[in-house]
Amino acid sequence: MIWCGMGGYFRPSNLTDALTALAGHGGMIPLAGGTDYYPARVAGTRDETVLDLSALPGLRRIEVRPDHWWFPCLATWTDIAEAGLPPVFDGLKQAARQIGGVQIQNAGTLAGNVCNASPAADGMPCLLALDAAAELVSTEGTRMIAMDDFVQGSRKTARRPGELLLGIRIPRTAENARSVFLKLGVRRYMVISIVSIAATIERGADGRVTRARIAVGSCAATAKRLPALEAAIAGTPGGKVAIQDKHLTPLAPIGDIRATAAYRRHAVATLLHRVLAA
Repeated sequence: MIWCGMGGYFRPSNLTDALTALAGHGGMIPLAGGTDYYPARVAGTRDETVLDLSALPGLRRIEVRPDHWWFPCLATWTDIAEAGLPPVFDGLKQAARQIGGVQIQNAGTLAGNVCNASPAADGMPCLLALDAAAELVSTEGTRMIAMDDFVQGSRKTARRPGELLLGIRIPRTAENARSVFLKLGVRRYMVISIVSIAATIERGADGRVTRARIAVGSCAATAKRLPALEAAIAGTPGGKVAIQDKHLTPLAPIGDIRATAAYRRHAVATLLHRVLAA
């Protein structure tokens, strides 16, 4: 255990010490890979205490459990890309291979991507399309919260002071479903998404869609599911429908340095057609 005092750095070697520290210093910032933390502080230092999670044991290995898959808080993007996961995770694996470069993928974590709560976080559409839930732990106990409730806005989550996102649970349903992830940026890799889309499609024995989960990133303050489009696709033989404005109601794209709002809305429709074709 390494402790450098307030306004400094704490690296516990067990979860009990980590949670005790969080309970006593609610303003602590849990840190896994640090790939978002450090770039945000290039312009200057802040008086804050970092809780380095990297020495905590048993929180990196992705596991299959009786009713869910477990992605602990230290599981990196490389771990996800190289893990032996069923087809329903193909979209998440595609996202893992497109986040930053190899160095970022080796250090950055899925949990950190979620806690950073960027509207452009590529992991979020995938997790929404997988019905993921966050497992939060503190000295008071454990609680579960659906992923679409966990991220509440740009840089805002439901994590309370004293809580740690211990990991992410994804239910073991339809493991052979097809999933896909597509993103649009100014280049293919090492770029912030202009639009990102993840979809999980389940089919019956006759080939018709029995359930669809589709989520879009970078087009609202948080990633959004598209329930009207999901309903329109259900029962179709190929999942191919004409994308209409009513299908995109949850989205509220903005214009910024990367794209105009109109371009984002047009790009969403184009990428949705590609996702469904895939």
